Amino acid sequence: MSAVTGYRALALMTAPARQKSELWRTVLGLGMIIAIYIGAGWMLLTILAQSVPPLRLVGLLNEIASGSTPRGVVILLASFAPLLLGVVFVTRWLHGRPAGVLFGPNVLRDFRAVLPWVLVISLLCAALALVDDDVGRSTRLATSLPWMVLAIPLLAVQIGAEEVLFRGYLLQQLGARSRSPLAWMVLPSALFGVLHYDPSSFGPNALWLAIWAFVFGCLAADLTARTGNIGAALALHLVNNFTSMFFVGFYGNLDGLALYTIVINARDFATLAPWLAIDALTIFIGWLMIRLILRV
Repeated sequence: MSAVTGYRALALMTAPARQKSELWRTVLGLGMIIAIYIGAGWMLLTILAQSVPPLRLVGLLNEIASGSTPRGVVILLASFAPLLLGVVFVTRWLHGRPAGVLFGPNVLRDFRAVLPWVLVISLLCAALALVDDDVGRSTRLATSLPWMVLAIPLLAVQIGAEEVLFRGYLLQQLGARSRSPLAWMVLPSALFGVLHYDPSSFGPNALWLAIWAFVFGCLAADLTARTGNIGAALALHLVNNFTSMFFVGFYGNLDGLALYTIVINARDFATLAPWLAIDALTIFIGWLMIRLILRV
């Protein structure tokens, strides 16, 4: 199947954006979304600074930044709500269309069709990691379960915010102007990768994490263009983050609710590379399975 034939459904996704797809409008909209997100972050920081003693505040901010505790994970996930609200506001105010069109038609149908299968594959791949000597027990299930009542809905907010922005808003706006994947797939995914660049946690390996995020973004955009909605991308993203946050995660990196953690030197490429390869393979298998299930 050629790319042109495979991406016929892209027209369904981009149609609502064609009337107001000017490049200046897209750039302005993205700037407004970023401003809303950063502004909300400063408001939260101001509130915390006024209500939490300085020494405790430093510890709390470290918890949030690393997601190393259940509380830190929950607050970090909740911090994505302003990003989602920013996209909704800009879509309605600047582009004059309902935010629901960012999801595309039949989004729930495709999401429900693929979610169970992708989840099974992801959990099986993660379970294989448990036999490795670098993997150890982390947060007790009795501790995690009460927090999951908050964390799982907030995880949906987090992945929803990212998908609505990158595979919804940006893909629609750029895809309405150009049918070239360089516009609607590569550019948003490159930005997605840049935002995952974290040298403070991964040192020189941060580039590989950014490349991994770029590839994930391209696969998610591919599914969106093939199905005409972000349902499959939402499922793939949700399962990936669910598995890494609640089942097997990297020590010191969003592992506050993980039952098991991979304890390695994340700055050493030789140590990190096999785990990145397993993660990438899991995502690729999930992408391929989604295409087979939805026949796209």
